[in-house]
Amino acid sequence: MTDILMPALSPTMEEGILAKWLVKVGDSVRSGDLIAEIETDKATMEVEAVDEGVVEALLVAEGTEGVKVNTPIARLSGENSPVVTAPAPSPVPASVPVVIAPASPVKKAIIPEGSQRILASPLARRLAAERGLDLTALTGSGPHGRIIRVDVEAAAMAPGPAKVASPSPVPAPAPAASLAQLGYTEDSYTLVPLDGMRRTVARRLTESARDIPHFPLTIDVEIDALLAARSRINSLLEPRGVKVSVNDLVIKAAALALKQVPEANASFTPEGIALHRHADISMAVAVDGGLITPIIRKAEQKGLAEIALEAKDLAERARNRKLKPEEFQGGTFSISNLGMFGIRQFGSIINPPQGAILSVGAGEARAVVRDGQVIIRTLMTVTLTCDHRVIDGAIGARWLAAFRALIEEPVTMIV
Repeated sequence: MTDILMPALSPTMEEGILAKWLVKVGDSVRSGDLIAEIETDKATMEVEAVDEGVVEALLVAEGTEGVKVNTPIARLSGENSPVVTAPAPSPVPASVPVVIAPASPVKKAIIPEGSQRILASPLARRLAAERGLDLTALTGSGPHGRIIRVDVEAAAMAPGPAKVASPSPVPAPAPAASLAQLGYTEDSYTLVPLDGMRRTVARRLTESARDIPHFPLTIDVEIDALLAARSRINSLLEPRGVKVSVNDLVIKAAALALKQVPEANASFTPEGIALHRHADISMAVAVDGGLITPIIRKAEQKGLAEIALEAKDLAERARNRKLKPEEFQGGTFSISNLGMFGIRQFGSIINPPQGAILSVGAGEARAVVRDGQVIIRTLMTVTLTCDHRVIDGAIGARWLAAFRALIEEPVTMIV
């Protein structure tokens, strides 16, 4: 008899929703059979059995939220009954966090000098630092022995060598006032409960805005030549059923600019600045209940038709929450485009651990003065929000100059 455990669908997943059982008590399962659907804050994924057995009990009901990783969710009987785990991506080094829970840039868990790298989630590292715990003295219960939050909390409750220092007490924040305390009556509003995605978005953006020193750089770029090139490109691609958007061109230009100014393709980590070898562009996609950022990998190497097809596919599957973790975790640079909504200019909050995010506004006809004459040009305002720990003003300005040159002379994207 063997328990089936709640699987980790990503290196930093700590809990999820058991959305649906695909088996019932008494069913026989074989290796590869689908047994359940698990929902994280970003995606819904199917879980497969890895061996044979008979379902003896379903320990967690469908729709149960907040099921911790490694919690027993079902029981199999049979001589070779397996412990079932979902296919998860290879563990990501803790210094390169993915889309969930960034590590605090101020506090660092205590790791003895010369020791090997400790496999721990960013949240576990931050909690260990706050509690004065030595990560090398902890045993991880997460995937591949990764130290996760529950391991740190368990160590904090028990005396032992893991405790190396007593951190200074941090005053707890005052509880937020309820709507009733602020004068709103219950019949004056409808309360929509927070789902996993909205909770994660709220937490991550709060941490990013609080812990990362943001600064914006804004320029206007002329896109008349870009629009003409897009029209010509789409006429050539029409027989193939492919249509390139302005955002696809922006993704390509951003990727090429990152290769020209590699210092901007970087992440801050407690160990140092990570300079990424490829431009993996995260594109913000609005979905019900929040935001997700699927990634165009190695965008600098891809043609416009390939980017257009991939971006369309990723956006559709993002809205249906069908992305795999590796499709939305680990980008190096983000783009948020609100131009289609008529927004002229805005700034975005950085998506850690990335060093920058580009906010793209609407293209519109504006008056421009050239050689003392007023002429009409189509301008698009873009704002590069930078993490000052990684990208200073000079680097950001050089990246914007490279980006502008590519947008205003689009032929340079293919030569």
